[in-house]
Amino acid sequence: MAKDFQKRSLKLERIDTGDYTSEEYDRFLHDIRLVNRFAGDNRALKNSLLREIKRENLQAFSVLDVGAGSGELLRVIAKFARKSGRRANLCGLELNARSAVSILEESKDFKEIKAVRGDARALPFNDNAFDYAICSLFTHHFTDENIVGILSEMARVSRRKIFVIDLERHKTAYALYQMFCAAFRISRLVVEDGSLSILRSFKLDELEILAEKANLENISVKKHLPFRLVLEAEKLT
Repeated sequence: MAKDFQKRSLKLERIDTGDYTSEEYDRFLHDIRLVNRFAGDNRALKNSLLREIKRENLQAFSVLDVGAGSGELLRVIAKFARKSGRRANLCGLELNARSAVSILEESKDFKEIKAVRGDARALPFNDNAFDYAICSLFTHHFTDENIVGILSEMARVSRRKIFVIDLERHKTAYALYQMFCAAFRISRLVVEDGSLSILRSFKLDELEILAEKANLENISVKKHLPFRLVLEAEKLT
């Protein structure tokens, strides 16, 4: 059946419905780290948030990662801070209990990383609690209405900016993902959900519109290779 890349799919991923075993989820956490490492999320982070921190010459900073998974990007940020002599206060938010535990398990050598369980649509933090709020490959799991709420919440808890890294909905991205998964023997759950993630993801102007609806300002959405979009924005002042 031909895939529709003109509009976002509304079909839910298995990871969002809970239709998986604990063994499948542990394999999911392992395989998704491999996929993301090759797919350019670290590079998108370095070219957005980390570049911003260097440009602002911040010697100390705090970051909330919303939907942090196993905390892979938090560890990238922590390594950057240590290497450049900066102090970082990092927090990963996850609704899934297993993922929240995984953040701490995988980050035991990084005391600057903490984990909190919570809902992205009602973040359990005060206004301006962090310098930055980020999320990666997270927003496409939600409806447009919920995404607007999530962006608003991220801006509420951020003193400076928010950065959203997500997928560009493109047929070439879909085909390349199938080839990658076959080559690296990626688990069925990650193959199925990753393919659907691309169909649920965005065109550049769609992310801009969602940010506008969230009452953000200084909105910028840029393309990053391979098939990544990065939204940068601030709350209204």
